[in-house]
Amino acid sequence: MSGTATGPAGWPIAGTGVVNSVGAGTAEVFAALCAGRGAPAVVRSFGTGALRTRHAFEITDPPQRPAAWLCRAVAEALAGAALPEDLSEVPVLVGTGLRDLRGAERNWLAGRSGPPDPHFGRALLDRFGACDTHTFAGACSASLYALALAADLLATGRAETVVVAGVDTITASMYALLDRVQPGAPREVRPFDRRSAGQLLGDGAAAVVLRRPGHGPARAVLRSVGLHCDAGHATAPDPAGLVAAQREAHERAGIKAGEVGLVHAQGTGALLNDRAEARALAEVFGRGGGPLIAAVEGMTGHTSGGSGLLSTVLATECLRTGRVPPVVGLREPIEEAEGLRFSTGDRADGAGLTIAQVNSFGFGGVHAVAVLGKAA
Repeated sequence: MSGTATGPAGWPIAGTGVVNSVGAGTAEVFAALCAGRGAPAVVRSFGTGALRTRHAFEITDPPQRPAAWLCRAVAEALAGAALPEDLSEVPVLVGTGLRDLRGAERNWLAGRSGPPDPHFGRALLDRFGACDTHTFAGACSASLYALALAADLLATGRAETVVVAGVDTITASMYALLDRVQPGAPREVRPFDRRSAGQLLGDGAAAVVLRRPGHGPARAVLRSVGLHCDAGHATAPDPAGLVAAQREAHERAGIKAGEVGLVHAQGTGALLNDRAEARALAEVFGRGGGPLIAAVEGMTGHTSGGSGLLSTVLATECLRTGRVPPVVGLREPIEEAEGLRFSTGDRADGAGLTIAQVNSFGFGGVHAVAVLGKAA
């Protein structure tokens, strides 16, 4: 499976919003990441006494639930787009990996049944009057799949404006599962690094307002989203599928690989995944002289289904400002990543950026790659 429609010049990204362990607000989070700030802490939301791993990237101030983070990110994106908080006639598409599974866990521990609202529809209705909401639970690439569907709604004339969001929270069950399958007990995330002990999860929400051209200024433009599902393995990514998703995105954006100046890689710190992504990047772009590679999960953790949209917001800011966050935690690249040009956060690295790419790869070979262009 592959595809998504795009306009000839792309769809304007009119506003953005972010909430994660680093901070709240696009400007605050982007500035912190460019400065290399953001680190895991000991988990506070649930007990880890029976586990090897103790750390994660939690939102603890204030300790809210994902629906609240989602609403805060959407509100910021609407304000940035100079739109009122009235979504009664605007579709809202939410990508997530686990929905509010943490709420279900809390209810179970308290002797209650079921999650508070698994698809976030009630929270969006109460806050924004949103009555056309859809939640897509599609593993780590969920929010970029939602972004692709939003582009399709614009392309077919079904909507003039679409709000796209991604949200996920750390859950006790997923955290314990990851602890069992990883080779070590990481205290930090080290993307593409030989000595990485694995990935750590993170809380977060991100949102963008996508509009048809002619509705005001844009922060960046969405050129395309390439979708690909190879169903090759339940968890292990196939580099061929990652290559196919990137090339699909380039073809739909009408660009060649050499025109991409920046790639926001997924870079989770899981060696199997990082090796596959590095191989795919090397095949698509070559080694040496290719695009600058960013990977922020050393500062944010893996925010699961919301991670792709978080990177989309960050790529938008990179195109606007010419700044690119460093790859924190990378000290000795894995063999597959040798020759790739990783960001150090140097102000000169992002100068002249016009096209950025965002990678988001999910379980079951469900992959999505977005291409963004600098706003005119």
